[in-house]
Amino acid sequence: MIWLGRERGYATDWATQRWVQFTGRKIEAGDHPWLAGPSAPPTGIDSSFFETWAATHGLTMRDGTGTRGILPDFSALRGATLQPEKVSPAVVAFYEQTSDFELDVWAEWRGCFRPFGRLLAWLFSRRLQQLNVPLSSLDTSRGMTNEVLQFCEPHTHELRQTAWLRRLRGSGHVIYAGFYSICRLPNHPDPCVKVVFPLPSGNAIVFMRTRCLADGSFELISSGEAFGDPGFYFTVHHRSGSSSARYLRSMRETIHVYPAENGSVRTDHRLRLWGMTFLDLHYRMQRTPASASSLPPRT
Repeated sequence: MIWLGRERGYATDWATQRWVQFTGRKIEAGDHPWLAGPSAPPTGIDSSFFETWAATHGLTMRDGTGTRGILPDFSALRGATLQPEKVSPAVVAFYEQTSDFELDVWAEWRGCFRPFGRLLAWLFSRRLQQLNVPLSSLDTSRGMTNEVLQFCEPHTHELRQTAWLRRLRGSGHVIYAGFYSICRLPNHPDPCVKVVFPLPSGNAIVFMRTRCLADGSFELISSGEAFGDPGFYFTVHHRSGSSSARYLRSMRETIHVYPAENGSVRTDHRLRLWGMTFLDLHYRMQRTPASASSLPPRT
């Protein structure tokens, strides 16, 4: 890869940032707070990224003990299409107690898109340690780690940010390193799940609207028609203090989360580009033996 210096980073990243700048829209800091989120240095995410980010923003990382959820209060998603009390308790427990679960994942690339996945891994994912989608079932055969990182005010201990870090146990590659929160969008009436993936000098942000189904399962859907809708966004931060944002209407995903056997939870995650499915991810989330033994007995 061609290195252009500390200010511009790698040539592939710099070219992607210019594409966002010239095809997106310019936004000023504070005008679109829903697009705010952590970014990464030009070299991408390394083992010290989260500690460095916390120190830079005057936050402290909670230790790894205790139960931590990527959405500590699932009821904050209440809206016209989601009544939390109608969602399966097992599903709610996964979001509020994520660190108590073990994860397995299976990847299913659709035929003609498999070379695209390998190209993405070669150009960006392996180097940046971000959005590192598995390319085959062998990549995930040894499972993945599940780390929920919480960042707090040092004096009040108030929770400010939550990140979900997942690595492949076999290779150690980061699959996703995303900051999770709940926010409202200009063009959508209900709360959405917001996931920020730090990238060099910017980020990728996914906003997902939610709904509960009659069987108690839960869906997250990142799709819309225009800037300000749920969906997928790229942002680039400029040295002037302004930013550029690009809405990718062609990129859509659906995540279906449902209770399964023996108290486990399963997820079917489908990603589409230009209306064509290019990847299916299937997850199984099961409580660790230690957390399961600490649950109160059923009555």
